[in-house]
Amino acid sequence: MIIGVPKEIKNNENRIALTPAGAAELVKHGHIVYVQDKGGQGSGFTNEDYLNAGAKILPTIEDVYAIAEMIIKVKEPIESEYKLIKKGQILYTYFHFASCEELTHAMIENKSVCLAYETVELPDHSLPLLIPMSEVAGRMSVQEGAKYLEKTFGGYGVLLGGVPGVPPAKVLIIGGGIVGTEAAKMAAGLGADVTITDISLKRLRYLDDIMPANVKTMMSNEYNIREMVQTHDVIIGAVLIPGAKAPRLITRDMLSTMRDGTVLVDVAVDQGGCFETTKATTHAEPVFIIDDVIHYCVANMPGAVPRTSTIALTNATLPYAIDIANKGWKQACIDDLSLRKGLNVVDGKVVYKGVAEAFNLNYSEVESVL
Repeated sequence: MIIGVPKEIKNNENRIALTPAGAAELVKHGHIVYVQDKGGQGSGFTNEDYLNAGAKILPTIEDVYAIAEMIIKVKEPIESEYKLIKKGQILYTYFHFASCEELTHAMIENKSVCLAYETVELPDHSLPLLIPMSEVAGRMSVQEGAKYLEKTFGGYGVLLGGVPGVPPAKVLIIGGGIVGTEAAKMAAGLGADVTITDISLKRLRYLDDIMPANVKTMMSNEYNIREMVQTHDVIIGAVLIPGAKAPRLITRDMLSTMRDGTVLVDVAVDQGGCFETTKATTHAEPVFIIDDVIHYCVANMPGAVPRTSTIALTNATLPYAIDIANKGWKQACIDDLSLRKGLNVVDGKVVYKGVAEAFNLNYSEVESVL
């Protein structure tokens, strides 16, 4: 199979979808890999690294899309890429369709095969291609929350871990999945007073067992959230419903009950955000302020640490990429139920229920395209 790896062009996105090591593995299986010129530069990989791995270099993004049967990316295509996508071309990337109706309609119209990293799901309901970036984003959310809590950035002026004789900052984490767990580990390690919430009592029991003493668990409901936002310094939104829009758990009216300089970090922004006031921001302009509450809503948080993120992402996505390239997307998805759940839009049909429900579109069973 001919595989294309374009340079990411979303704002401040320095990751690339495939490391030279990943390219070498695909070449070893008999596939041809084309990487866009300087595509890996942001992650510290040179053209020479890819050439030494057996890949080929193409000068422009247009060249990559034109030649490839499968495009491997990090982020969803943006508007300037829509016209480059061909009918039947496989796009293997993060899509987060439920947060962008324009993207969904564009992929329906071009009749491509859209395999979304974020909905590939194992039998235990874990999301193997989302986990690595969730781990990065969860840990980063605490770094960013601590930074914007500083007075020079408009925050309340509290040191996350405090010092002897001075209490630490209070961190509220809404959602006890991968993002929330990693955020809690980081915040606890820095000495913060941490509360993590979830709607699953089973999950809360697990977290209560594994977390250090400065992490408390709390059932997630509107009453508890309303109470806690009044006293917490950093609030991290870490809620995920796979393939669907995130629920809005922090409402606009709650902002008026928070202290001035409270920091909100919405890691669920890719799925529309779990704060009512969320709007996607960039690494160039990461925050905005409403009612003296700081909102950090960067839609590609792991893009700020691209070396770590690119290697972690390739570790997870490569086995599936090899399977798709070896067998073709149809046979690979027939053989692997987990990969089949990654199919979102195929040949103009929406085959993932959460996406269809988000925009009231016609839904087709995934078996209809296999």
